[in-house]
Amino acid sequence: MWAKIWKSTDKQQTINDSSDCLPHQNQVLATAGKSSEWTSNIVVVDVFGEQNKIKCSSSSTETDLESSSSLSSIDDHKEDVIKAADDHAQNNSSFLHAVINMVGMLIGLGQLSTPYALERGGWTSAFLLVGLGIACSYSSHLLGKCLQKNPKSRDYKDIGDHAFGAKGRIIATTLIYLEIFMALVSYTISLHDNLATVFMGVGMRTWAHLTTSQFLAGIAVLVALPSLWLRNLSSISFLSTAGILMSALIFVTVACTGIFGGVRFNHRIPPLQMHNIPAISGLYIFSFAGHIVFPNIYTAMKDPSKFTKVSIVSFSVVTMLYTSLAFMGAKLFGPQVNPQITLSMPQTLIVTKIALWATVLTPMTKYALEFAPFAMQLEQNLPHSMKSRTKTIIRGTIGSILLLVILVLALSVPYFEHVLSLTGSLVSVGICIIFPCAFYTKIFWNQITTPLLVINMFLITIGVLMGASGTISSSKSLLKSLQRGDHTS
Repeated sequence: MWAKIWKSTDKQQTINDSSDCLPHQNQVLATAGKSSEWTSNIVVVDVFGEQNKIKCSSSSTETDLESSSSLSSIDDHKEDVIKAADDHAQNNSSFLHAVINMVGMLIGLGQLSTPYALERGGWTSAFLLVGLGIACSYSSHLLGKCLQKNPKSRDYKDIGDHAFGAKGRIIATTLIYLEIFMALVSYTISLHDNLATVFMGVGMRTWAHLTTSQFLAGIAVLVALPSLWLRNLSSISFLSTAGILMSALIFVTVACTGIFGGVRFNHRIPPLQMHNIPAISGLYIFSFAGHIVFPNIYTAMKDPSKFTKVSIVSFSVVTMLYTSLAFMGAKLFGPQVNPQITLSMPQTLIVTKIALWATVLTPMTKYALEFAPFAMQLEQNLPHSMKSRTKTIIRGTIGSILLLVILVLALSVPYFEHVLSLTGSLVSVGICIIFPCAFYTKIFWNQITTPLLVINMFLITIGVLMGASGTISSSKSLLKSLQRGDHTS
């Protein structure tokens, strides 16, 4: 069914492209003017894999000058060509790189919490998990179509602006930065909790009355800081690869715990616990959060037309991993399963040590990917005359300061499952489902078919209901934990 829907949106885009603009990968606009820099016979611009030769003869130049309103318009065209060439320098991600970046962006904390969510919600909640995976893959596809509709759109905020103007940009920007902040807090809480288990019983002299785990968490964050200084997605694809390897390692160690570790898969999972669904829906939706980076992945691809295939492959891999690990963890540990599956594993096993270290390293591979949208926006707001080196120093410095602030907050509010669920319900559901559907519906309003409109409105309604109920439930749980001052992780 989803394949037919995607095919339908492709047809709509083809019709629109013929009337509005050239395809994204072929769009080049260059006009030659009479100036000392443009008197050469041929200028070659390699944009999106094609060489476009522009001949600038004296006669054609004079004609262009006569039809131009002023020399400033010629300068604008020159800037467009230069900008297009600069963009091409960054559009070098292959299909495999794009899949690695997307899977690396999606996979992480979600796999740690899915066993807990499945046990709390019942085995039938697995249908919710798979359904959300399909819905988020579909909404990722919609973002790609919005970018294809307007090649000037470069990120999530641009799509919001194209759909709803300045208000759309403001809303998108607010949600993006809020999700980045809350997600990084969750990653840092996980980092701290697993380090505390790894070094359980180890005493260290620390300053400022920090515990051993807090001190080590601070050291780990400092080690991860240099990754925030990397400039483009191709440079940090190795971090995505590392994150995927760590996640695969966690999956294998959990399986080994049941096969070789003496823990049996004999716990019964309840069919359905409806009262827990609002809270666990936030955990599930956060597992598929990553849409704020998807436009950057799209624009970094050599062939953006393959973005839908990238989304299908990436979400299929991640959904299968989440579902299988959720059942495995719930069957192994039952009601005693921790919100982070690695903290439920027997501490004496070697595979547990491996899993804990893999979980410690996973957040350290995520910081640069999560920070990427903010960093790119920051660079765009800096003066164009500023040197690239200076821009890198500014973005790296600001990112480092923000990450240290996040570290302090994570150590102050160490309630992993509540913060994660709140992030998913309050922010991620909007970014992953509600707004992609709303953006696409608004942008393609004149071309959208009735089935697509019904599906989009249905997903928007479900997203709003899930977000509202999940936010209320997780907020209450977080406030209760803060009042009690307990830390169950």
